[in-house]
Amino acid sequence: MANFFPRWSNLLPLKIAVCAGAAVGGIALAFSYYATPKTLVAGYQPTQPIPFSHKIHVDQIGLDCRYCHSFVDVSGHSNVPTGNTCWNCHQHVQRESPKLAPLHRSLDKSYPGYDGKPIEWVRVHKAPDYVYFNHSAHLNRGISCQSCHGRIDQMEVVYQVESHSMGWCLECHRAPEKNLRPLEEVFNLKYDAQQYIDQHPGEMTELGVKTTEDLGLKLKAQFNVNPKMSCSTCHR
Repeated sequence: MANFFPRWSNLLPLKIAVCAGAAVGGIALAFSYYATPKTLVAGYQPTQPIPFSHKIHVDQIGLDCRYCHSFVDVSGHSNVPTGNTCWNCHQHVQRESPKLAPLHRSLDKSYPGYDGKPIEWVRVHKAPDYVYFNHSAHLNRGISCQSCHGRIDQMEVVYQVESHSMGWCLECHRAPEKNLRPLEEVFNLKYDAQQYIDQHPGEMTELGVKTTEDLGLKLKAQFNVNPKMSCSTCHR
């Protein structure tokens, strides 16, 4: 009886097996790479042109976040301070420090290396271009800088604490009460929810708040926080 299948078809099962194995292997490698903290940039800590210490400026001196990031609570984006913001103080303080050479080159016309170019800070936190995120919407509803950026006030060199992945954002959208705090405490990076309750016993009793979870739920209702979780919320 004549053979209905050509001779090359004998190798077809082997070819299918090889292709399937390669596809599965590729998926496994892609998942292992793209699911790592390195890819999600958690821990990213670039070297800046000026070694700016948030621990000194925020924790020791007591500067408010909004002194440098002046648009953060009124704009969708947080701004990086201009050299003039730094120069307001450093034309008088630590003026001769060699660490401030880039600042002098940018603003001090009497400085030998003056070029008038802005300081090229290296961005640490950046959402993909296809992701919509509004800073002011979060800050004005009780989400602190700390929730997304960690204890910035304790960092000598800023690094990315959280992954800022889609899954990470959705965790907060599903249970925002875990991160909500009173508006006057949004920029207090040392805020402790239980301590806040203990310091306001009368007000908390009146509101029926006994635990930090109660406080979060009260704030959620007060601010009418009902985060959306559809794709169009962030992908516009």
